[in-house]
Amino acid sequence: MRQIVLDTETTGLEHKLGHRIVEIAAVELCNRQFTDNHFHYYLNPERESDEGALQVHGLTTEFLKDKPRFHEISKELLNFICDAELIIHNAPFDVGFLNHELGLINLKTLNNYCLSITDTLKLAKEFHPGKRNNLDALCERYNIDNSRRTLHGALLDAELLAEVYLAMTRGQESLLIELEYVEPVQQALDKLDSFKTKIIEATADEYAQHLMILENISRESNNNCLWNRLGNKNTIDDKSVCGGNLN
Repeated sequence: MRQIVLDTETTGLEHKLGHRIVEIAAVELCNRQFTDNHFHYYLNPERESDEGALQVHGLTTEFLKDKPRFHEISKELLNFICDAELIIHNAPFDVGFLNHELGLINLKTLNNYCLSITDTLKLAKEFHPGKRNNLDALCERYNIDNSRRTLHGALLDAELLAEVYLAMTRGQESLLIELEYVEPVQQALDKLDSFKTKIIEATADEYAQHLMILENISRESNNNCLWNRLGNKNTIDDKSVCGGNLN
């Protein structure tokens, strides 16, 4: 299972007002394990950041002016997330900005390239209703060290969110372990199916003794022999027993 934990920083809160992405980062998980693969770019948004946004991420216009534009990294981004589950905190915000950026270069929306999108903020609210569920609060709740997070940064936040997600969904590990055993178990069952039951038929003498015992039981029980009553519904054809050699 391939999962991509993604985060962005932006010039403001509303892409509908023309705000753009200034940083994007994504880290890869495979079977709930970190890999060495990650995606990270600072971007030139071709506009100023709002003062409030600048205080959050600290990425100045001067710092960003020589960075690539979104369209220059879009193909690499889409290849990185292709056919993976995206994990995003407050997904509508990031997805809205990404879809806006993709639309500006006439590309399809994000869901056309990834397998699915999971919102960890929604998950956290389900697991911890009525509590603070921002990234800092979740790091504290799950004992994840976020001391390096003096400012918001997409790469650090994606790494922290990945750890939060793994801690928050810890029970899924047992499911993955069980899935690893499905194939060996099925192979064992297939092997059992290959064995054929050996049928040993009664001889004529054994069958005659069987009938004699049933007759004695019937006589002693005033014709209440259960076997005979069952035999009336499932009559044994004498010709089918012992090759029809019953005398």
